Amino acid sequence: MAELKTEIWVSALIRRAQIGGAFAGVVRKGDPDAGAVLVKVATLDGRARLYAPARDGAGERVWLDLSSGALGENEAEIDAYARKRAETDADLWVIEIEDRDGRDFLTEPIDR
Repeated sequence: MAELKTEIWVSALIRRAQIGGAFAGVVRKGDPDAGAVLVKVATLDGRARLYAPARDGAGERVWLDLSSGALGENEAEIDAYARKRAETDADLWVIEIEDRDGRDFLTEPIDR
């Protein structure tokens, strides 16, 4: 199955977050067709989580919580990490979701 273009996927994620009552926006725009994506979820209290895509054993996309390891939940450190990644990946997208409940909207099913 073909992957959605990144730009379309990002638009859908932002819309899902907005429908759920959160703010979401593009912090950094990358390659519209196949750029990698980092998703930052800020809880508006100086903390945040950062998610990056990976593939599981079946080839399905899963989301790794980078803040559960050494990166931690300090929002300033997460921002610095995203900036550093962007310096080495011109195609990288960075999406920010602001939600006091910390919802990421990444694994919600899509009704057809």
